[in-house]
Formats: sequence, C-alpha cells, structure tokens
Amino acid sequence: MNTHEQANVSVIIPCYCCSETVERALHSVVQQTMAPAEIILVDDASDDDGVTLSCLQQLCHTFGKVYEIPIRLIALQENTGPSGARNAAWDTATADFIAFLDADDAWHPRKIEIQYSWMAAHPKVSLSGHHCCQVDVLLLSSQVVPRWSVKPCDFRSMLFKNPLMTRTVMMRRDTPLRFTASKRYSEDYLLWLQALASGLQAFFLEVVLAYSFKPAYGASGLSGNLWRMERGVLDNFRRLYRERAINGFIYFLASIFSFLKYLRRIIIVVFRRIVSFEHS
Repeated sequence: MNTHEQANVSVIIPCYCCSETVERALHSVVQQTMAPAEIILVDDASDDDGVTLSCLQQLCHTFGKVYEIPIRLIALQENTGPSGARNAAWDTATADFIAFLDADDAWHPRKIEIQYSWMAAHPKVSLSGHHCCQVDVLLLSSQVVPRWSVKPCDFRSMLFKNPLMTRTVMMRRDTPLRFTASKRYSEDYLLWLQALASGLQAFFLEVVLAYSFKPAYGASGLSGNLWRMERGVLDNFRRLYRERAINGFIYFLASIFSFLKYLRRIIIVVFRRIVSFEHS
C-alpha cells in the first residue's frame, strides 16, 4: 500500500486530562499506511490547569511540521463529556467518513487502509467496527494482518452484546444521528443501537485493528464506575422503549440480562483485586 495515499476520513480524538497518553494515540494515526484527510483533537475543558491544552497545542505544532496531515484543535470552554466532544468535532469534519479514537487507545498501522477501503466498497453500509485487544506496549512496526471475514450487526443481538467499541468505529459523516449530548456513560452504545433501529446498516470486521492499554472495565474504580456504566446501559434500553424501537418484553429481557452481566463484572473485578493484593 502506498503510504502517500489518502483516505477520505476525519479522525476524531476527544481529550480530557490526557497529556500522558494522547501522543501515543496521535502517533498511531500519523503512522497509518493510508493517511486520513484530517485529525481533529478536542480538548473537553480539561481540569488540569491547562496542561492538556498546552500539550495538544504542542503536538499540533510538532506533528504538523513532520506529517502532511492537517491537525486541528478544538478547545471547548465547558466540559461536555465524550458525547459533546465527539459531536463538536463531527460537526466540523470535512471528510466523507469519520473514525473515533480515544486519547488513551491506539490503532493498528493498517486500520484506516483496511476499514476505509472496505466501507468505500460498500456504499450502503453506514458504520463498521472491528476487534480490539489489550496490550502493554504498542508495536507500530507490525503490519501483518491475517485473513479476515465480515458479519452484519443485528439490532436484536446488539441489545444483548455490544461488539462495537468506539475506538473501532468508522461512520459515514452524513449519518443523520449524533451522540446524545446529555449522556456520559454508554453514549456510544446508544448511538449504534439507534442507528440499527432506524434501518442503517452496520457490519463487524473480524480482525484486530485497535488496541487498549487497560481492562475494559474496573480499571479506574470499583462498583462506582461500573454502576454508572450499567445505569447508562439501562438508560439506553429505556430510551429505545420510549422511542418504540423495542417492546416491553424485550426491554425487560435486555435489562435483566445486562444487570446479570454487571454482577458478573463486579465478581471479576473483586477477584482481580484479591489476587493483586495477595501478590503485592
């Protein structure tokens, strides 16, 4: 793949007190085998005395001189949470596709090349995602990708299992939806469900093209954060029920199933804490 090829993609990275991780995320974007059309960093009014904002300004200056990729910075005056930060960038994006990356995550070097090429070849698909794995160290030099397949995302199945992590999602910019601004937990899951409920097509690429550096849950808190996450999921089902996207039986079933998964996560996190304490 010619590294000078450009994908018609705007990369959106919301940032909040992330000065220690955002450079790694940004580096994984500029090192893509197919460069994006632009990168939009959004400082969500970070509460760290300007440390994150200053870091982002420096990164824009430094990376802008080295890489031929436009990098823009949006500095919000009030903290809006990930929904508002992503929406602010989405509203100013210029490419036909948008891809989301959190400031503490990273991408495989061929993520844009593979996902954008597939979506461009399937114009009826509105959004897609792929696998993500947890790693300790990012190895950008590894560009080998095994043979992979693709499967459709079914609305009913998505109510019980969400395979679409935000760091993996690419969407068409003209998708007539947005993240719900008032939500701070599970706001991404709600958007995917609303997209499918409205008849938009979503697909899942069976290949690892993104990386996280911490467990999916329980890494920064115990029952408090987990419960807020669970309340966000339950709120999603409540909204879908009110929007008549699901009936009462499915609402009840999905809520009970989600709560049982929440209890399982609590047990797993407690077990991790016990094992960690015993080895300390």
